[in-house]
Amino acid sequence: MSELLKFAEEFKQVNSGKKPNDKLAICREDFWEYEKYINPNFFREDRLHLKIIAITLQALYEERIVKVNKDDKWQIVTYEEKKNMHKSVISEDGTEVLVPVPEEELIICKNLMMNIPPRHGKSYTMSLFVDWMFGVSNENRVIAITYNDTLAGRFSKNVRDGIAAEKVDDRFHVFSDVFPETKIKYGDSAVGMWALEGQFFNYLGAGFGGTITGVGCSLGIIDDPVKNDTEAFNDDFLDSQYSWYTDTFLSRIEEGGMQILVMTRWSVNDLSGKLLADEDGGDWYELKMRACVDEVLKKMLCPELFSFDSYIKKKRKMSPQIFEANYNQDPFSIKGALYTSFKTYEDIPRHLNGKPAFSMIRAYCDTADEGNDYLCNIVYGVYDMEAYILDIIYTQEGMKITEKKVAQSYFDYEVNEADIESNNGGKGFARQVLNILKTMFKTNKTVVKWFHQSENKLARIKSNSTWVMEHIYYPVNWMDRWPEYYKAMKEFKGNGKDKHDDGPDATTGVAEKITGKKKKAKVRKKSRYGL
Repeated sequence: MSELLKFAEEFKQVNSGKKPNDKLAICREDFWEYEKYINPNFFREDRLHLKIIAITLQALYEERIVKVNKDDKWQIVTYEEKKNMHKSVISEDGTEVLVPVPEEELIICKNLMMNIPPRHGKSYTMSLFVDWMFGVSNENRVIAITYNDTLAGRFSKNVRDGIAAEKVDDRFHVFSDVFPETKIKYGDSAVGMWALEGQFFNYLGAGFGGTITGVGCSLGIIDDPVKNDTEAFNDDFLDSQYSWYTDTFLSRIEEGGMQILVMTRWSVNDLSGKLLADEDGGDWYELKMRACVDEVLKKMLCPELFSFDSYIKKKRKMSPQIFEANYNQDPFSIKGALYTSFKTYEDIPRHLNGKPAFSMIRAYCDTADEGNDYLCNIVYGVYDMEAYILDIIYTQEGMKITEKKVAQSYFDYEVNEADIESNNGGKGFARQVLNILKTMFKTNKTVVKWFHQSENKLARIKSNSTWVMEHIYYPVNWMDRWPEYYKAMKEFKGNGKDKHDDGPDATTGVAEKITGKKKKAKVRKKSRYGL
């Protein structure tokens, strides 16, 4: 984000010849200054994300998002930097030298994707950006697509009313203060399609999938085309949206025209995901923002618009996959997942007298192999050769912390037997857990076993996946209690490309212990503490 802010300096340079009080001239050349002028209470310097959005939008419009070679990353440059771009070439003597790149040979970005959390001012910013564009040039032509015709009419009205607003109080600024020559064409009152004075057509608004034939545009906007999770995880719906985009929307973009896709992410197969995965995905500049910049430090993108307390409340109530997609732009995928369903329970099996009917309480622990792996400890009750999950610890915290957490879990749930993989330090971990149980919790109820796991991990996971879906039961709120583990299980594909397999690996261990597919783990006979 910080690198984008250097362009604020360029704006100062552009306006350096203006008088300090020539505010209106500055607003005509600087979209961020225009936003602050129109609504200074909302668009403030301390709302950094709004400034970055404004700078990026203006850079797109002014063709200042560029790259030298097709495989390079896009970069936002100043006008001066654009004139002085260089590329590396090999000279005749075999040395690498930098040579100037003519502006006409630069690759100019025409497609901007902004993936931003809800309620962070993106739609409001877009309506003001369209106003500002029309003020800069009344020859701009815009087609704006929103989820449905109702929202399309609302967006169109906001743009049109912004231009037509009359000044009634000197304390408040309006569009005509900055662009007095730009006006709505007299008698052109249609909400969905209208023009500016001197033009035949300037703006068309429609719902996604609607009719947009007969006109072309220099800028096509799509704003939040997905409504809810039902649509987001319906492949037929997402495929139909993409087909309408390619077959209808793209045909309305004039040669050299721009596209802006504004979305709160949902699925890896939503429109943003499909475009980024396409062979032309490199044609898009993606501006991606997380609602929570740092959860440990409780640092939010914009605390006034969305506080950390609100963030945590939503996180507790929403399903993890939707929450992470919507608020942190980490889209979820269920397509191709190994586990297609999970069984749940509202209450554990009980005898007629109400006491738990488990034949045994067991635990399975897979310690973290590498620094970015997860420790996964699963406590489960065994009933009729089925597992009822009681507690899960799924974390990347260090062993000094997890040793105590695991011991606490064994004590709280009165675990009878615990199996801990001894690979990569697991044996030492098991000894420490035993020691904590003895010294801190004063108990010898849990028999801890450790064993070496040598079989192929992926093969084990796949071969036990059906049993896991059929015979492991989770609490109905497991997605809220253990969101990281939930996500690990729901997203796991088993194709060798998964970033983490610790959750499925430990869960497979539970299946193997109940079905007896694994040989017995080694038990320390000296004492139950293994000391």
